Amino acid sequence: MAGGTLPGTATDEADGSDRVVFHVDMDCFYASCERLRRPELAGEPVVVGMGYEDGETVGAVATASYEARAFGVESAMPISEALDLLPRRADADPDDSDAPDPEAAGRYLPVDLGFYKEVAGDVKAVLRDCADTLREVSVDEAYLDVTDRTAWDAAEGESAAAGPAEARTLAEGYARHVKERIEREAGVPASVGVAPNMSTAKVASDADKPDGLVVVPPGSVESFLAPLPTAEIHGVGPVTERTLAEMGIETAADLAAADPDGLADELGERGPELHRRARGDDDREVTPTGLPKSLSRESSLSPTADRETKRETVAALAADVARRARERGCLYRTIGIKAVEPPYDVNTRARSLPGPVDDPDLVESVAFDLLGEFDGDRVRKLGVRVSNLDFAESDQATLGGFDPGDGEGTSAGGSGGTSAGGSGGTSAGDRARGTGTGSAAGGGDGGKLTDWVDGEPGAEDEGETDEARDRRASERGDGQASLGDWG
Repeated sequence: MAGGTLPGTATDEADGSDRVVFHVDMDCFYASCERLRRPELAGEPVVVGMGYEDGETVGAVATASYEARAFGVESAMPISEALDLLPRRADADPDDSDAPDPEAAGRYLPVDLGFYKEVAGDVKAVLRDCADTLREVSVDEAYLDVTDRTAWDAAEGESAAAGPAEARTLAEGYARHVKERIEREAGVPASVGVAPNMSTAKVASDADKPDGLVVVPPGSVESFLAPLPTAEIHGVGPVTERTLAEMGIETAADLAAADPDGLADELGERGPELHRRARGDDDREVTPTGLPKSLSRESSLSPTADRETKRETVAALAADVARRARERGCLYRTIGIKAVEPPYDVNTRARSLPGPVDDPDLVESVAFDLLGEFDGDRVRKLGVRVSNLDFAESDQATLGGFDPGDGEGTSAGGSGGTSAGGSGGTSAGDRARGTGTGSAAGGGDGGKLTDWVDGEPGAEDEGETDEARDRRASERGDGQASLGDWG
């Protein structure tokens, strides 16, 4: 490290002082998931949606890859309109002059929420490991406060990120680390915005998609925002954009220079708030919403069948998960593991207990028992999870009558029963084929999105509900339509 701190870091209160916030936004998430299991789709126009099958007349686009957007296809677009712009590749025939041109046709795929949840679980595991404070907005979007993990201190060399940063910072290096871990461990690309506050980080993550990294250091926030159209300011939807345009306000600089009282007259309390955000002034803290339904830790390995290596890894993960549960004051009713065989064959196993407990030794013991099913198998990732959490102050259940044989997940590729807690396992190969839905169901089976929080930060409590819904219902983030709550 070269030493020293970037100008403005310690004194620019409007920029958020020394706070470091990441906004992580997955790129065309559903399409990226489809490419993960079907690499031959790379570079092709991909549309994920509903209603394009024979006989269907009503449907919509959930997400479109950037190649499909080049033809005008957008999220939330009626499927009939999308097909007019980009015919199905299945209908193309180079020998039929009346058929679509294969070079101007796309791949239309059905929505597979179970598979997307599984991939999102891997993304979430990385984010939780990389930040002490995490606000999960949706299946493909989250805010991280990483102030305790990194800093705005200058590092060696020039910045390699997009945005106004000239000198490389520790924060930039850490953001790149997060991006690379998501790509390596989940297999899908993400764009990351780095800034001293939430609203600017959100704008930054959208500024260089796909697979972008934009760093906006303290002292440069207002100048970064100034030339952007008002629609890019966090919280400005189409209705507000039109109202501002009628006031002669077209850019963030215009909004920052506007009279706050005049904005309040037109927009109510939101007017001054948007004025502050356009100036880079956003003092909201990144705060988790709601209580988690599970706690888990995962660790990637070089593919190995070594029994001791696997047991050592699971022991460390079990101890960490049990520690986190105790620190949060929660009991758990289900203990489970995840074993990923190369390349992406995901297996989950879980066992339900007769009642809520706080017992680190039991977590390790049950995890070892479940791991025994994979003796001799090569794995590239292992995870331990406690779920069915109980945050209420109550007596722990006794373990009398606990049967170690009860509630084991199904064997890989087998047809075994699920646990009392609904903890069926995903068969080996289900993830790669995209046919397994059990592990994404969100029960006690290792599902990954049971505690993902929906809703844009600040939307409800700042009176932005209509605007946020307006904007996010038509196009979420990088252009993925919302398909409902995944909570």
